[in-house]
Amino acid sequence: MTDKLDARPAFCRLEGEKPFSALPTPAYVIEEAQLRENAALLASVMRETGCKILLAQKAFSNYDFYPLLSEYLAGTEASGLFEARLGAEEMPDKEVHVFCAAYREKDFAELLRYADHIVFNSPAQLKRFGARAKQAGKSIGLRINPECSTQEGHAIYDPCAPGSRLGVTRARWDREMTPELVTLLDGLHFHTLCEQDADALELTLRAVEENYGDILPRMQWLNMGGGHHITRPGYQLSTLKRCILHAKNTWGVEVYLEPGEACALNAGYLVSRVLDVIEDETLPIAVLDASAACHMPDVLEMPYLPPVYRAQEGAEGSFVYRLAGPTCLAGDVIGVYSFDHVLQEGDLVIFGDLAIYSTCKNNTFNGMPLPDLWRRDEQGGLTKLTDFGYRDFKYRLGSER
Repeated sequence: MTDKLDARPAFCRLEGEKPFSALPTPAYVIEEAQLRENAALLASVMRETGCKILLAQKAFSNYDFYPLLSEYLAGTEASGLFEARLGAEEMPDKEVHVFCAAYREKDFAELLRYADHIVFNSPAQLKRFGARAKQAGKSIGLRINPECSTQEGHAIYDPCAPGSRLGVTRARWDREMTPELVTLLDGLHFHTLCEQDADALELTLRAVEENYGDILPRMQWLNMGGGHHITRPGYQLSTLKRCILHAKNTWGVEVYLEPGEACALNAGYLVSRVLDVIEDETLPIAVLDASAACHMPDVLEMPYLPPVYRAQEGAEGSFVYRLAGPTCLAGDVIGVYSFDHVLQEGDLVIFGDLAIYSTCKNNTFNGMPLPDLWRRDEQGGLTKLTDFGYRDFKYRLGSER
């Protein structure tokens, strides 16, 4: 069982637990070699189609690795002022794009210092800020809603669900987009996918063409958003390339993609240790020093079951445990896993594919310390990038004194 499981993409670069055995836990470890492999694949898509691919920082914003990613990518995508500034500072000489559901007046002047492309979410926001951004030399876009849901089981991530606040439907465009507002636009933006293959993009692009095909020839660019699982084994690269080339050839637009997960897929671990094993009437519970609620929020929010080294999901193996965190939240449970060995206090439990939506979403609920952050270089060496302690917990809650 171990050999088969260890060969999964999330752990293909591990040859046993020894490299992490001396780490203080919990700890995030970012796998530099996997980041480079992902970025090189994305760069090949850019070369073969002429599109531009951006790093969506909402999924991965560990800027120590931006120099590596900047060798391959066209720039960064931000969801607001702070991410735009981070992209501009840490990936200089690259493009900075930003989309926010609503911009704040007090932030906008500073945002103009960092962003190259600014995408608005509504005609009202375009009317309020668009001319100012245009005068500052920025490329202006509007997010559209093609009303084409392709999500299955993740309604929280479906921008095309009824009542969505994200993007402008064609009916709303016809009601509110005056000729003066349209002249401000350089491009259109849609983002409807979440961890999906290119068949979902192809379906969405047909809806975009049906609803906005008369508008796109007047645009300079089309941003197809994120959620493209491009670096996942088996992803339909040929379909993706066909979609990109169709847009370029049909409407004469430059095409942007802004994946986050694809940039850092399978490029990180969360290393934890067993604190206690509770013998429950149903399944033994291994309490770890890592928390689902604090250190891997998508486990509860999405929900998402991360892979575990030397284990398989579910209760089919020899030694079955429910893995849980140490907080007081009853639902701080990661999931049920089968191991090929008995878990004991002090044992390592290594979670895979946690470079994404982890370090940028973690929190200190219950006073839980944040995991230290480590780099694993391409030769396998480990370097601590930063650590966290009581001060980080305290001073995000009050004055520093």
